[in-house]
Amino acid sequence: MKKSMAKNATILGLFALVCTAIVSLVDYATKDEIALQQQRQLLSVLGQIIPADLHDNDLSQSCTFLTDPALGSSQPLPAYIATLQGQPVAIAMETIAPDGYSGAIKIIVAVDASGKVLGVRTLQHQETPGLGDKIDHSKSDWVNSFIGKRVQGNEDPAWRVKKDGGEFDQFTGATITPRAYVGALRRTIAYFDANKHQIFSQVRQCEVNHE
Repeated sequence: MKKSMAKNATILGLFALVCTAIVSLVDYATKDEIALQQQRQLLSVLGQIIPADLHDNDLSQSCTFLTDPALGSSQPLPAYIATLQGQPVAIAMETIAPDGYSGAIKIIVAVDASGKVLGVRTLQHQETPGLGDKIDHSKSDWVNSFIGKRVQGNEDPAWRVKKDGGEFDQFTGATITPRAYVGALRRTIAYFDANKHQIFSQVRQCEVNHE
């Protein structure tokens, strides 16, 4: 009996090692392709939220890192600066809504140099299908409601959902998600407005980790 148990344990151990090795090999073999797909997705999103006729630089190669509690993360988050003839004209900032219904929501928001919203996209979320997932542009045009808006300070009362006295629609049966989303955008844009000169003058570095 003991020999049989030992044999089975050895077989299971070897099986686990083989599976681990296969997973590692697959991960190694596909990491370059994954990185390429992430880069393509990034370029697509940046092209959607910052009009091409607004700038003459390569957005993916003109990025910097921002670190501030207003961005919803203790980790540096990338921002992509659009320039025209060398002068900054807009920025796309990644930010986090940490208080989504099903967890953190990763967002990218583009504003021009005056702080006017050019576009918004959801990069990652786990919100409920059919309810909170209306923050996904492929599911709903709700994120377009921010275009053309400006934030008047970090406590701007307009930048809340209508249920809280603001001007943005909540979703039927799902208020937490849009409330978190609007709050994250309000804080991020207010942070940019207060720090734009420093942000635009930061060193540009583009070794961005998209894991």
